[in-house]
Amino acid sequence: MVASSLPRDRLRQISDRFEFLEAQLNGGPDASEIAKISREYAELKPVVAEISAYEQLLADLEEAQAMLEDPDMKPLALEELPRLEAAIPEAEQSLQLALLPKDAADARPAMIEIRPGTGGDEAALFAGDLLRMYTRYAEARGWRIELVDLQESDLGGIKECTARVEGENVFARLKFESGVHRVQRVPETESGGRIHTSAATVAVLPEAEDVDIDIPATDIRIDTMRASGAGGQHVNTTDSAVRITHVPSGIVVVSSEKSQHRNREIAMQTLRTRLYDLERQKADDAMAADRKAQIGSGDRSERIRTYNFPQGRMTDHRINLTLYKLDAVMQGDLDEIVDALTAEDQAMKLAEMNG
Repeated sequence: MVASSLPRDRLRQISDRFEFLEAQLNGGPDASEIAKISREYAELKPVVAEISAYEQLLADLEEAQAMLEDPDMKPLALEELPRLEAAIPEAEQSLQLALLPKDAADARPAMIEIRPGTGGDEAALFAGDLLRMYTRYAEARGWRIELVDLQESDLGGIKECTARVEGENVFARLKFESGVHRVQRVPETESGGRIHTSAATVAVLPEAEDVDIDIPATDIRIDTMRASGAGGQHVNTTDSAVRITHVPSGIVVVSSEKSQHRNREIAMQTLRTRLYDLERQKADDAMAADRKAQIGSGDRSERIRTYNFPQGRMTDHRINLTLYKLDAVMQGDLDEIVDALTAEDQAMKLAEMNG
């Protein structure tokens, strides 16, 4: 019996839509439509596979129940029924997960912004550690990470950093990293061996596409300036760095590559991404107004994680996950954390859907 959350007509509609898209692709779609059709087809393919597996199990169950009426087939039916009755709830759970509304931004590249919080020089050093952690995670997954803007502190930490990450399902894997990351350790600058607590903030933004955000030229002010690193090092002798101010929102973005033309491209892309993120935040806040809890990247002032170096412990406070492998985590071993956060988010959405 199909649960009320999985009406047969809804499953049929999805399968019919998939078959229609398949016919469209086989018939040679218009060049302007092929990307859109291919994307929807790829999104529906795993869902349709789950539907097929689920409906096959239901058909097998019905057949096994009918076999109970045949004395010759009854022993085989009695053997099959327990397996089918155990498999169907698991298949239904998998199908419900596949049917959850997808975040349209999950497959997009992402911008990661890292800034030191409370803790002075130690917070800046920790911000640098977080950048290395995400860089190693990106490299391990075969993603491409590019520094858009990096302002270093005198001790080798980070005053501010923006990085662009491109690859498969980047935003889906990184979106739960937004928030305050707290560190407890003996700073390199501490001679007395006392443990200090400091923090850094991380914001992960899905990259905007040109069609998402239209920015009138009258809304922005573009300035060029000389790029410089920590303590005046790496000073660029030409005015290649670009700063764009979005006048209506007050958002300021900077890009400090060597090419001024490239810097304009990067800065405009970063600005579009920030404005797109503002729109997503407004929509998320509206949806979350009647929710009791959410994991997402809603409140970026929330303390989400503590890295305790003396005990080698990482704790994610949103899901009460504690791992005693801090060295591995700081080397970019984040999959166990990301998987746990994703599973909890899916569980919340399932609970809402079945409400």
